[in-house]
Amino acid sequence: MTKGPGVSVNERSAELVMRLDAEELRVGISRGELGETLIDAGSKKLGGIAAGMRIAEICMGGLGQVTLMPSSKTPRWPWTIVVRSSSPVIACLASQYAGWRLADDSGPKPFFALGSGPARALARREPLFEVLNYADDATRATLVIESGQPPPAKIVATVAQHCRVKPEDLTIIFAPTQSLVGSTQIVARVLEVAMHKTHELGFVKAMGRTNDAIIFGGRVQLYVTGPAREADELAKKLPSRASRDYGRPFSDIFKQVKGDFYAIDPMLFSPAQITVTALETGESFHSGAIDLGLLDASFA
Repeated sequence: MTKGPGVSVNERSAELVMRLDAEELRVGISRGELGETLIDAGSKKLGGIAAGMRIAEICMGGLGQVTLMPSSKTPRWPWTIVVRSSSPVIACLASQYAGWRLADDSGPKPFFALGSGPARALARREPLFEVLNYADDATRATLVIESGQPPPAKIVATVAQHCRVKPEDLTIIFAPTQSLVGSTQIVARVLEVAMHKTHELGFVKAMGRTNDAIIFGGRVQLYVTGPAREADELAKKLPSRASRDYGRPFSDIFKQVKGDFYAIDPMLFSPAQITVTALETGESFHSGAIDLGLLDASFA
């Protein structure tokens, strides 16, 4: 397994981390017990939307652009997060996707979090990497976790070991979902969830309001190779409304399944509206729609 030519998501992310202005972005940068760099982006530090967009770009391995723009599509919610990438498979699936389960029950307080970001491409601990033609070999790593606290030393040591880097060359960014940074960087996964569902549908070879913002208000444009009929089929299957669980705010669904996240149809986690363009013919296929009623129900 070799990495893409000249592309290291960890090296690119490390450069972005070095350029973070802690005072401007209202984040905290410190050293942990094992020498790791810890960035508090929403726990004891306030953070903000600007920090959330920067961290979303870090999470994409420096292969994506995240911007805030006005939108007339959702009049009661006039601002939208726009995500772009010319290398979406690597940026989203090999880096941004939160697929690394991290748990430690040995301490006085159990710790659990899902790890995302470019460190995943070094550790390659997930079955997803068996089909992704990408691996990183950087000597420094960056991990992003949805948590209100930094990981314990045992988790830090494990992550560094699996990434084959020294703890002092590991950066861990943490922010709880309900923080401004957490909410922003999760909503900025709109392209990632489209790519992941595309993978689940076999096309790619190689919580709460934040989910609803994507499920009912997310819009994605994909450019794909292959026959136009396959692009058409993909467009029909990708929107969130194709899921059996579509039709209620995520919090209602979560309560119904008694908090069992894995009881929810995984096909629900996808954007509301999709355009798929077949590069070989130039044809574009559209499916799904913004659901203002359900979006308002979630944010009311």
